[in-house]
Amino acid sequence: MKTRDKDLKSRREFLRQAACAKLGYFGLVGALSQMRLFNASLAAQENTGDYKALVCIFLFGGNDSNNLLVPYSGQHRNRYENARGILALPKSEVLQISPTNAASGQEWSLHPNCSGMASLFNSGKLAMVQNVGTLAYPIADRTEYLSGSVPLPPQVFSHSDQQTQWQSSVPDKPFSSGWGGRLADLVDAGYNENSNVSMNISLNGINSFQVGQNVTQYVVNRNEGATSLWGYGSSTDRYRDALNEDGSYKNSITGQRLRRFEEIMNFSHANLQEEAYTSLVRRAREFEGVIGGAISEAEGGGVDFDTNFEQAQTSLGDQLKMIAKLIAGRSNTGNNRQIFFASAGGYDTHAAQLPSHANLMTELSSSLLAFQTTLDALGVADNVVTFESSDFTRTFTPNGSDANSSGSDHGWGGHQFVMGGPVNGKKLYGKYPNTTPGGPDDAGGTRGRWIPSTSVDQYSSKIAEWFGVDSNSMDTIFPNLGRFNDPNSASANLDFI
Repeated sequence: MKTRDKDLKSRREFLRQAACAKLGYFGLVGALSQMRLFNASLAAQENTGDYKALVCIFLFGGNDSNNLLVPYSGQHRNRYENARGILALPKSEVLQISPTNAASGQEWSLHPNCSGMASLFNSGKLAMVQNVGTLAYPIADRTEYLSGSVPLPPQVFSHSDQQTQWQSSVPDKPFSSGWGGRLADLVDAGYNENSNVSMNISLNGINSFQVGQNVTQYVVNRNEGATSLWGYGSSTDRYRDALNEDGSYKNSITGQRLRRFEEIMNFSHANLQEEAYTSLVRRAREFEGVIGGAISEAEGGGVDFDTNFEQAQTSLGDQLKMIAKLIAGRSNTGNNRQIFFASAGGYDTHAAQLPSHANLMTELSSSLLAFQTTLDALGVADNVVTFESSDFTRTFTPNGSDANSSGSDHGWGGHQFVMGGPVNGKKLYGKYPNTTPGGPDDAGGTRGRWIPSTSVDQYSSKIAEWFGVDSNSMDTIFPNLGRFNDPNSASANLDFI
């Protein structure tokens, strides 16, 4: 995390120097975009005081969104039953939803295990954005795709490539930064003047989404918060036993060990590598205290997190529970803008898809309901937007004939959910594909790999717009956005926030 200075003049000088220093190597968006980022950061100095948070949930492996958003009637249902075969979910089991913008004669439903999501959708707190995927340029249809006249993102059906491209939103260039990282670089200086910890916090390890130039991501443990240095964490008995009640060191081996450790930690070193290492340790200790303070604030605020998440005691549920606590304790972190990253794996359902995907949907739906319920209780529902990303959806057709053992393979465009108070919920956005295998929206073959009708750039830019990025700075975050229809136009149908 970059150095902070309480004096605005010094801060502006620091930013100016930092911006100029990057002109030589910031190749992704160029010098003009970097200066625009700098100017926008200074302009945002006047916009402090309000709070907003983004929560990205990445479903690693490729969520079969064909069985998340399920046609219940109409022509889409006919195509679904004809092509999905053994993977088709019976009408008697799915959960009907009531989109207020559904076409006449077309009804919709969600996976049978998504009762929480169905409740959120029907109450207006959740929306679905249809057929989103990585694109370098728009592709009109199957004919144009097969002609090879439009450049494609590299390795469209590859897990690692598509995960990186979703998180960078620049599929036609080598990875340099994530769009969450670039977004943080843009807004951090203006909104987080009193920050005590990075605005980019990950609950499940280092990710590409939060990689930036100035704001570094900080990883937090989903159960304990900050990961302590072994034996010296502020929450450990060993640490507490080293101190007297007044905070002085005890005259014991443990007390003196802690005293010497902290003295060494505060040494300055002439060797740059030694100083960098010591600074890292020092910051880790500082951040541990900040995160611990935020959790204590949250747990003393009157909201029963354990009860709210009683039906969501899973990896994803624990991540969202910790994010809720950090949001509740935001006065300790000092950030008016925060970006969180959570994730779940296991979505690469090549085999036994029906039972495994059912379990995944249970985890996802229960976690989302618990999280949104907690945000409501905290009074910050209108300040937080939660959104999904995933490698790709799965092929529409199954890869076998046995319902117990078969699954689906790597697809392309898929349906994403967006949740929160600011979301224009109870609606479907984007464009649902023609799900005829080999039809106009199938990317070659007859497996049902849908050519995305909405790019990641368009989808993500709407989220960034809500977060505080103006139209003049949007191409700093999404340099390819100008290749696609304006996401705010009626034809794009992306007014989900």
